[in-house]
Amino acid sequence: MNNNKKPSSDMIDYTGKKLVALTFDDGPNLDITPLVLDKLEEYGVVATFFVIGKDVSEDTKPVLERQLELGCEIANHSWSHSYMDKMTVDEIKEEIQKADNIIKQMVNVAPKFFRPPYIAVSETMYEAIDLPFVNGINGLDWEAGVSAKERAEKILTEVKDGDIILLHDFSGNQNTVDALDDIIEGLLDDGYALVTVSKLFELKGVDPNVKNKLWTNTNQ
Repeated sequence: MNNNKKPSSDMIDYTGKKLVALTFDDGPNLDITPLVLDKLEEYGVVATFFVIGKDVSEDTKPVLERQLELGCEIANHSWSHSYMDKMTVDEIKEEIQKADNIIKQMVNVAPKFFRPPYIAVSETMYEAIDLPFVNGINGLDWEAGVSAKERAEKILTEVKDGDIILLHDFSGNQNTVDALDDIIEGLLDDGYALVTVSKLFELKGVDPNVKNKLWTNTNQ
């Protein structure tokens, strides 16, 4: 484990580096999310966690606190992880607000980004949600039959500068934890700096607040 104090992202020299944002959906929990954080801490890198509001509680509060301590970002993945493209404006707003409220209550953070559950979107969602919508390249890591090696290979084959990588830290998803060594080492060896989603847009000089936009890469 690397016990050295992690440098602030403001102190890191990103000159000449390709940039990528590692993100995780469907936490927090007490089995997989801490293991993901162990890997991030070991390599001295950060990620953005799109959390499900109903799973944020006093029990998981220490997990969110650790995410922030490591320099990671917390974002909104709805309250209940339901198909929001079938919801009314009021239902959609409630999903976002309840998740925002519990995150704020537990760790005093206001999420800056939203990832739609199942990447299901609608015009009504775009109208009702006042946050940038984020997708990402994926390693099919929600499918139990996809091995850790296959997950890492798919990410490393597809990744390019400015990408957002979509992975999952849901309970029981050990294969993604096991894939992280290859993914992180592969990215670092290939000249990438791993940053939060907010930092990615900042460093790329891109305003993410674009209507009816689902971001996978800042260069889109």
